[in-house]
Amino acid sequence: MKTFNYSYPVNVYFGKGSAKTAFSNELKKYGSKVLLAYGGGSIKNNGIYDEIVSLLKEENKEVIEFNGIMSNPTYKKVQEGVELVKKEKIDFILAVGGGSVIDCCKVISSQAVIDEDIWDLEYVHGKFPTEGIPMGAIVTASGTGAEMNGGAVITHEEKNWKGGIFASTADFAVLDPAYTLTVPSMQVLSGAFDTLSHALETYLGNSDQDNVSDDVALAIMKNTVVNMRRLLKDINDEQARSNLMWDSAMAENGILKCGRQTDFQVHQIEHQLGAFTDCNHGQGLAVIQPVYCYHILNDAREKLTRFAQVVFDQKTAEEGLEALQNFIKECHLPTTLPELKSKVEITNDLLKKVADTTNLIKTNPRTLTKEEVYDILLECM
Repeated sequence: MKTFNYSYPVNVYFGKGSAKTAFSNELKKYGSKVLLAYGGGSIKNNGIYDEIVSLLKEENKEVIEFNGIMSNPTYKKVQEGVELVKKEKIDFILAVGGGSVIDCCKVISSQAVIDEDIWDLEYVHGKFPTEGIPMGAIVTASGTGAEMNGGAVITHEEKNWKGGIFASTADFAVLDPAYTLTVPSMQVLSGAFDTLSHALETYLGNSDQDNVSDDVALAIMKNTVVNMRRLLKDINDEQARSNLMWDSAMAENGILKCGRQTDFQVHQIEHQLGAFTDCNHGQGLAVIQPVYCYHILNDAREKLTRFAQVVFDQKTAEEGLEALQNFIKECHLPTTLPELKSKVEITNDLLKKVADTTNLIKTNPRTLTKEEVYDILLECM
């Protein structure tokens, strides 16, 4: 394994009722003004909002709301949040939602304490923020693992760009499976596929023989498939949702990346697809992942063979990829780009723009060209 340093900064509270314990233990460290950030308002319909506000008031916190954070959060929305944080002199940010809400808040946290535009700071000057407004994350839709790290995915609409920004890490995270029970089945399954893709792409990166990170990644993938199948039988299986919630956290807390280099080429392609369309992230991955794996099959045959054997109990890499495709269909996830039901028409010209702006990863089994990315996207049609 390669030389590495490992730190796990997020204090995780896992299980039913864990928000109360988290607030009791954590919130006394911070000032009184809390920015309560959330998405479209579903937490007001399912009771989570009332519970969280009540718990905040028990801790004598003043609540300032910031809502309307969309899927694929935009840079404009980040700046809106930054203005509110500065205006209200916020002491603590509490993100309640899935990966989009948490990612948006991580960037708000960092941008609020630096004068320079954070995109310019990172992408023009190659520097990264080291401070931020303290924040916590309450996960209501799992899959992205956003609560586990400082990476955030933001859509910069003016630049037709969707990609990573390194920002704040949550001080603590609440993972209560009960908070996910009202999430629609398709959103749950697409989120779980994001977890599977995270683990698979990390696994496909550059690692040495008998690397324990590879073995852990395979275990995460197998467990994710097992519990997704449990949900296909009973979408309200709380134990399965609990398992998937921890699979998601494990896939993105850095453990799988220790001592190795990662891939994440499929995520880079899907991110740019999301920059030009409004497609769901997990569903986009479900379409692209198998096509990409077939494309690099001869460059990653040994790893894809182990993937086939461990995750799907198949003998060969080809059989494993066929099993992956069948599993995607079994979960009723889309298998072609037109099935994503984007409001933006997906044409060959649009896919060419996606390919031309996709970030190419150099640590995967084989570095792609822009032309190959375009070919992969065309195969997804």
